[in-house]
Formats: sequence, structure tokens, C-alpha cells
Amino acid sequence: MTWEPEIKELRRREELARQMGGEERVAKHKAQGKLTVRERIDGLLDTGSFHETGAIAGKSKYDENGNVIDFTPANFILGTGRINGRKVVVGADDFTVRGGAADGAIRGKQVYAERLAHDLQLPIIRLVDGTGGGGSVKFLDMEGHTYVPVNPAWDLVVGNMERVPVVAACLGSVAGLGAARVAASHFSVMVEETSQLFVAGPPVVKFGMGQDLTKEELGGVQVHRTSGAVDNMAKSEEDAFEQIRTFLSYLPSSVWQLPPVLPSNDDPERREERLISVIPKNRRVPYKIREILPMIFDKDSIFEMGRYYGGGTLTCFARLDGYPVGVMANDQFVNGGGLTAESSEKIERFVDLCQTFHLPIVNLVDQPGMIIGLPSEKKGTIRKGVRAISAIYQATVPMMEIILRRVFGVGGAGMSNGHGLNLRYAWPSGDWGSLPVEGGVHVAYRRELEASDNPEALLKELLERMESVRSPLRTAEAFGVEEIIDPRDTRPLLCEWVRDAYELLPQQLGPSSHGMRP
Repeated sequence: MTWEPEIKELRRREELARQMGGEERVAKHKAQGKLTVRERIDGLLDTGSFHETGAIAGKSKYDENGNVIDFTPANFILGTGRINGRKVVVGADDFTVRGGAADGAIRGKQVYAERLAHDLQLPIIRLVDGTGGGGSVKFLDMEGHTYVPVNPAWDLVVGNMERVPVVAACLGSVAGLGAARVAASHFSVMVEETSQLFVAGPPVVKFGMGQDLTKEELGGVQVHRTSGAVDNMAKSEEDAFEQIRTFLSYLPSSVWQLPPVLPSNDDPERREERLISVIPKNRRVPYKIREILPMIFDKDSIFEMGRYYGGGTLTCFARLDGYPVGVMANDQFVNGGGLTAESSEKIERFVDLCQTFHLPIVNLVDQPGMIIGLPSEKKGTIRKGVRAISAIYQATVPMMEIILRRVFGVGGAGMSNGHGLNLRYAWPSGDWGSLPVEGGVHVAYRRELEASDNPEALLKELLERMESVRSPLRTAEAFGVEEIIDPRDTRPLLCEWVRDAYELLPQQLGPSSHGMRP
């Protein structure tokens, strides 16, 4: 006597589960240009590394002899696997079974996936394709009662944000709790044309709000590219998986580990000649910050997040001599690089992300200050700007400020903790103060200009007089800025700094004093 019959029955049920929603529904799903849930998992993880948990969970029908005559698998698949050799947890919706809704799921599987990541201190990746919520009203009809809604495992969802990297991919029409699972992450990505994200789908919106919209019009990429609900867009599901793998390569598996350092073949002493002239002498002429980044950081190491939300601020990961760092910079082509309500939120979230996972931060500053005017005031920009500044002041990870050009006002002053060690270098193009000289002269000398017979000549005279005063060399004489450097020395100096920074990081391992929120 052996247990071979039971193992054969187990294998039979596993095979039934691999058929997902059945041949017809799988074909319909793929006809929409989407991969099946199992193809997604195989495409994301290292080949052959997936170990599934709860494979035969589902709903069975039995005959009078107790034999299974029909089986519908749960529409949520979970397990562990590896990405670039590092272990991760994966939880994925199967849209071919009840459209990914919770009434086709075994709710405990989602909870278990979050618990697995939380307790084993492993990154978790959610491949979301469905509502993940309470399902349709038909479910209520079958059960015979309603219920007070609860978000399953939300204590673990919140807890994981403080412990392990959390990544989410929006891979279909995702609504309600499914949308919340995408947003409750450190990094999220959606796919052009095949994915949409919304609190409620078009039928509910039409009934409740009178807005007759398609899925794309309500929650497609054109909506969320700039909404801030999702970080990045992908051309295809394969592109989304590649972005996930790249994002995770900069982060440790948990807050109890250091970020992974990779071998680098880029000379840490590299000095790019173009840097000496990359900032125009004319302060009114902008420059392209994305052309500067590869001159400073390791080649092919830059991974940008949220490019189109709060676009005046650029946030990305990069490496210096193989060491991962977070990078913030200003894009002069969007609001002059100034702080908007959106870019302030972006800074706050990014700094908190780096703080949570112990990534040193390089801040390339050309900050004209908070954006002014009535639209800005209506958005409460000052409060959101103060929250961003507070995040910088609360951060304990090593931070280096490189002043490329402007540092003005409250916004500029808040780009580094001026009450700490305040490590920083300035380029000779530096220009700073409470407000730009051009605007400040009009304010400070308003009466003189109004009383002058030739206000234009007086203004020109005042500006010429101020030009020498605003020289960064004058500030350095007063030790108002610690060091002005040749821009070509930026990379060597940063590579030396980052090695020192990583010597300090072991003292900071563990959860941050203020937990990370989405």
C-alpha cells in the first residue's frame, strides 16, 4: 500500500488548475492582446524558479461517490520565485476566472501572499487584472445578505510598505480594490492600450455620475500618465516586467538589508569635458537635465520614475561606481523646474522611499522656488511644498546636494537640511538668494524706479551693480557655500562620497522612524 493514488489525484487537480478559466475564456483573453496569468509569472521570474502555493484551491463539484466532476480554480495565483537570483513573492489575478473578482477567489490566498512577504521579509509583486473586490450583485443574491466591506489583508498591505519592496502592475481593466492594490505600492506600472485603472468602471460611472465614457477614456494611459496614481507606463507586458526587474535591482529585499552593490566597469574618476559648458551663461536659457545625468552617474544605470507627474522635478535611481542612489533634479522645461503641488508630492514620496530602503540621495539643485500665482495658491502649494521639505529634513540617509544653478526662496532653501552637516558642492553657475535679483530689484527699489526720470537706465545700472555681488565666489568668501567645484569633478567627488555613505548605512538598518505610505 502506498499513497500513489492520492498523488495522482493531486496531479490531476493541478492540471485542471493550469487550464485556468477554460479554453474558450483563455482564447478570448489572449485575443485582447494580454498574456495569461501563468505566462505573466513565467515572463517575470527567472526561468523555472516559480514555486506555487495553493495550486488546487478552488471550487469543486463531486458526484455521489465523492469524485471530482468539475473544478474551477481560484482566480488568484501565488507563490515564490526569483528575479536575478533574488527570492520574491508573486500574487497574480486570473481574469479568465470571474473577471478577477473576489467572488471567484479564495480570499485567503491574497492574505497569504501578503503574509508570506511580510513574515519572510521578501519583496512582493502584484500582477493585478480585475476588481479584486466584492464581486457583482449576483454574489449578494446567492448569499442572501449584504456585508460591511473590509479590505482583505490591508494591515499587511500597509505593513509591507514599511518592510519590503512592493511592486504592482496594472495589466487589465482594474477597478475598486484592485486599483487600490496597484496604488498601495512603492512602484507601479500600467500597459498602454490593454490596461485601465479606475475607482469604478464605466457602467457604474454612467449610472452614478451621468458620464458616458469608455474604459480608455475613464482610466487609460492618457489619464494616468500625469495623474500620479501610477508611476510608469509600459509599451507591453514584457516591458512592464523588465521595468519591475530593473526597479527591484536598486533595492534590498527588506529594510534589514543594504541595497545591492553591483560591479561597475565605468571609471569612477571619469571627467566629462562637456560639463564645463553644459549650463548656459545666459541664466534665461534652459538646459536638458537628462543629458547631464549620464555624464555624472554610471552609464546605463538611470531608471526614472513618474516622469510626467510633477514634471518640473525628476526622480530616478542610478548608480555611482556600482552603488545604488536616489536622484532628484529639476527639469527647466517644465515650470522652470519650480515646486508645484504635484512635484512637492513627488519629492515627499521619493525621499520617503529612499529613506525606507536606505538609499543615499543625490540632489541636483536648480530650484527657482515654489510656483506662484492664483492656480498655485488654489492647490495649497505651500502646504504640499512644506511636506516635501519636511521629508528632506526628516531623512537620515546620507544626502549630497550639488547646486547646478538656482537656489531661491523657501523651496530652494528646503532642498537640503541646512541645520545638519549639509554636504554640498556648487558649480560656478550657482545663483541664489531669497528671490532672483531681477525680480528683487523691482521690489526693493520700486520707489526709486517710480521717481526716476529714466527708470530703464536706473534699472540697468542697479542690475549691473548687483551682477558682481551675486557672484558665487563672493558667497564662498563668506563661507556661505562650502565649496565651489569644477563641474567636471562632480562624478569623482560623488563616487568618493557614496563609498563613505555606504559605510554609515549599516547603523540605519531596520524600519524608518516614520513609515512609508503610498
